[in-house]
Amino acid sequence: MRVIVVGGGVVGTMHAWQAVQRGHEVVQIEREAEARGASLRNFGQIWVSGRAGGEELETALRARELWERIGAEVPGLGFRAIGSLTPVRNAREYAVAEAAAARPDAAARGYELVTAEQARKINPALRGDFGAALWCERDAAVEPRTAQLHLREALRASGRYTFVPGREVRALAGPGAVRDDHGYIHRGDIVVLATGAWLSGLVRELAHDLPVRRVRLQMMQTAPLGEQLTTSVADADSFRYYPAYGSPALDALNAEQAQAPTAAAHKMQLLMVQRQDGGLTIGDTHEYEHPFAFDTLEDPYEHLTEVAESFLGRPLPKIRRRWAGVYAQCTDTTRVVHRQQVAEDVWLVTGPGGRGMTCSPAIAETTANELGW
Repeated sequence: MRVIVVGGGVVGTMHAWQAVQRGHEVVQIEREAEARGASLRNFGQIWVSGRAGGEELETALRARELWERIGAEVPGLGFRAIGSLTPVRNAREYAVAEAAAARPDAAARGYELVTAEQARKINPALRGDFGAALWCERDAAVEPRTAQLHLREALRASGRYTFVPGREVRALAGPGAVRDDHGYIHRGDIVVLATGAWLSGLVRELAHDLPVRRVRLQMMQTAPLGEQLTTSVADADSFRYYPAYGSPALDALNAEQAQAPTAAAHKMQLLMVQRQDGGLTIGDTHEYEHPFAFDTLEDPYEHLTEVAESFLGRPLPKIRRRWAGVYAQCTDTTRVVHRQQVAEDVWLVTGPGGRGMTCSPAIAETTANELGW
């Protein structure tokens, strides 16, 4: 079988990976020289801890297993089974962490409520003031800026993979075939449109009422920290945004403890991951109203800096990069992804939201299984 994958981000590349692993030939087409969207502009977290139960958790756990397996085959991914810590500072936050650790699926997630002393043994860089922490052993990380490059290098070694950059797919050219903006027709047996947050052009023509919205976020990266941050780190505001933490204790937190004004205005949480070069990736905000702003705002960065420094107990290194990114999210946020046949032998796969990096290997595996590759 010859599979045409449209989109060079992590979801598209994982579909290419699944096809090649199953013995098929793949042509992957990307409109830029390299993917430049949410697949690069993220934390590189394989984030099991906050996922909703049922299908979402099953998908995340399967993806975590696949990431580790692929990471062993492709060392350049920088797969690291680092886990995560969410420090808590008062009784309300502690109650939410305690409720999470008591979930029936807590063991599957790797949840454990630990003391501040235990948290500092797990991650000695956390020298700030907090009373306890929620530890999630199953969380992991990869390097988002280079993951697709190393995956493609491994795919090329199969002899059954071709990457075609700088071509925008404009139209279908029959079953299993597309035409790009150079007039070239790419023919195959099946087409997977994995175009991320690019939902205009051909995608809009094929799927008019797509149940997907676009979300914008701001992030930043520091110079090297000078020591190892051995886990990912989140703050208690992340409890408010991830479905795994829903409980009466969370209802009480939301009712009785307001977010800081900047965090509330920009729908913020702290997430912090160390890169292999020692720098810290820190975010993020959430913006849902269109049209999105074209610039970034400083107040969120100042808030993130304050929270990160309070956990580290030291000033952050110099900020080297700031950026905004946009991802596609199903409007029904309980759905892991929107997968739709939009023409004969043409499938659209989009809308994983902030779960794209985490869940992409399992999303692609499900597509391959459902389409009978």
